[in-house]
Amino acid sequence: MSRTLQLTEQLISRPSVTPEDAGCLDLIASWLNPLGFSCERLDSGPESFRVSNLWAIRRSAHPQAKTLVFAGHTDVVPTGPIDKWSSDPFTPTHRNAMLYGRGSSDMKTSLAAMVVACEEFVSSQAQASINIAFLLTSDEEGPALDGTIKVCEALKARGEKLDWCIVGEPTSVQRTGDMIKNGRRGSMSGKLTVQGVQGHIAYPQLANNPIHALAPALADLVAIEWDQGNAFFPPTSWQVSNIHAGTGASNVIPGTCVVDFNFRFCTESTPEQLQRRLCSVLDQHGLQYTLSWAISGLPFLTPPGDLVGAVQTAIRDETGIETELSTTGGTSDGRFIAQVCPQVIELGPCNATIHKIDECVAVADIEPLKNIYRRALEQLHQLNS
Repeated sequence: MSRTLQLTEQLISRPSVTPEDAGCLDLIASWLNPLGFSCERLDSGPESFRVSNLWAIRRSAHPQAKTLVFAGHTDVVPTGPIDKWSSDPFTPTHRNAMLYGRGSSDMKTSLAAMVVACEEFVSSQAQASINIAFLLTSDEEGPALDGTIKVCEALKARGEKLDWCIVGEPTSVQRTGDMIKNGRRGSMSGKLTVQGVQGHIAYPQLANNPIHALAPALADLVAIEWDQGNAFFPPTSWQVSNIHAGTGASNVIPGTCVVDFNFRFCTESTPEQLQRRLCSVLDQHGLQYTLSWAISGLPFLTPPGDLVGAVQTAIRDETGIETELSTTGGTSDGRFIAQVCPQVIELGPCNATIHKIDECVAVADIEPLKNIYRRALEQLHQLNS
């Protein structure tokens, strides 16, 4: 059994359902300490939802050493009905050349591959020209309030300079390395409450139906082109997720209508611009309303450069694949790291089974992923020498 597979199985066997870490960070630290990493716990949050965080760094003696961060999470989503699984979700199981277990794809294979890649790199480059760090949390699948964001705040307060970051999210589609994420869209949600006057449905002249008042504005909002996107991002989208109104009775005009919506926005628009444009439509229609906003992440983009080039070369040398750059999908902790690190990409195994019953990863993809991470280290080491 390879060391990467060994560590992957050890991590899967720990039931680290968010925000529980279940000893994963201690295990990873026990592998990093002998390599010269200084490991520090930066746990955060209330006792009822305590989040485990690890910052580990191996500093180079090189006077102009830049820092590469491997980032990821040890927490996993709940298993769902265990009786629907073909094998116990926290017992690593091999079937048909696949490794099954919760977190196998998202993202314990990536964590193991990163650790062993560093082990091999340090063995061959004891005097590396770059600093190597790990930023790991047990709160990525949960609220993400006390995990990576807190570590980034602490590092910024210390003046710790980060140059490159590889997040181990499962980004591949058909084969490990065929897609990397060099950015992500921002996400901003809103809750709109339109005020009306409740009344008897037979006497509409004595009431004011907020659904009817909202409908023309809603049509205008659906039709807006918020921006045209750019070479890296699709256009910003606006989607309604829920509309709530009524008392449940069929003869009562509701007094309020509540609309939940979300912007997935690119770097062509700012949250402030989008908020102003939406409010101007509501105001044009004379609506009486209240509105609250929640920004869960700002967009980030890493154009082709040192990090993207190093990872593309690593993938090409290991697999022969010309990887695709993409900014599609949901959010990740990369959104927090990008606030303190200028170059952030995401690279991990295939994502076809993430969060599903019988989550799995192809065993044949595990060693190539480790080798890609190691080759990226070598590329950046050479660049900084």
